[in-house]
Amino acid sequence: MNALEVRGLAFAYPDGLQALFDVNLTMSRGERVALLGPNGAGKTTLALHLNGVLEAGAGSVHVGGLELKKANLKEIRRRVAIVFQDPDDQLFMPSVREDIAFGPANLGVTGADLDARIHDALGAVGMTEHAHRPPHHLSYGQRRRVAVATVLAMEPEILVMDEPTSNLDPAAKRELAGILQSLDLTMLMVTHDMPYALEMCERAVVMNRGRITADGPTREIMADEGLMRANRLELPYGFDPSFSR
Repeated sequence: MNALEVRGLAFAYPDGLQALFDVNLTMSRGERVALLGPNGAGKTTLALHLNGVLEAGAGSVHVGGLELKKANLKEIRRRVAIVFQDPDDQLFMPSVREDIAFGPANLGVTGADLDARIHDALGAVGMTEHAHRPPHHLSYGQRRRVAVATVLAMEPEILVMDEPTSNLDPAAKRELAGILQSLDLTMLMVTHDMPYALEMCERAVVMNRGRITADGPTREIMADEGLMRANRLELPYGFDPSFSR
């Protein structure tokens, strides 16, 4: 059974903008996939369909064989965790600990089980010593890690990261990479950061104008100059994917 199956997904915003056209995507359990494309390609729109933030006009989404529909929405949202581009969109409680507790507590987790989830999530992102600090007193990189912890406490199966390296300095990017690589989760990473995508994900999916235009090994996609140019993707100056680890 696949971790994720998207079939024939189509979506238009209320203003009539058609954002997705017949999108098909399958991910195996434990797979890490980079979702690449220019601004406006439909990447975030697709990501928001994976746990029901947006409702498709046509097509279907299955997570671990469970269909995304109203009756299954609570379980789907536990299984598929989205970490937004701005951590301040996810952190709103007086302390780090309370932010991490919020999700599982709303699922009915209490007592020692809740304490264990908080402890494990903090440990996974290296933020145990900051449990009682207000999130707004943390650095941006630390807030990004806490945002990851808030969804790990839900014990998800799929982690969707929207521009995980946005506004991070090189050291914070390196710390986050270590955290993400240590997680035993299926991962979809929406990113413009080509070197990071190559480091983190063996497979890449390219979107443009609401459609998937390429799907294959990340290194091969980045080495295809015609494909990259056609989809308005650019590598950093001097970066050669054929020589990168």
